[in-house]
Amino acid sequence: MTGAERRRRLSDSEKRSILGEVGVRGATVAEVARRHDLTRPHIYPWRAEMRHRGESLSQDVDFLPVEILATAATPALVPMIVEIVLANGRRLRGIEGLSAAGLTQLIRVLESA
Repeated sequence: MTGAERRRRLSDSEKRSILGEVGVRGATVAEVARRHDLTRPHIYPWRAEMRHRGESLSQDVDFLPVEILATAATPALVPMIVEIVLANGRRLRGIEGLSAAGLTQLIRVLESA
């Protein structure tokens, strides 16, 4: 090695952005680390630290308005099955009755797992 080696300092937002790439379209920790010229041992402590602080590792979750229309073909007594597919491929089913805040928290936990 020639010259002085400098340690790179990444901000929390940069770390969160890198962590957010893990699992997207099947990307592994090793692939994301290589993409950012890091090693896997860099990424795991960041994830643990942010979880310990209770911070979300995923992007902010936005909800789209949905309108459900009752028709003669859909009697009110038939239970509806709600399914949400997350960016990391996980699916949520049977989540009726959750508040928006509860659903947001559930999505964040599952996307960062």
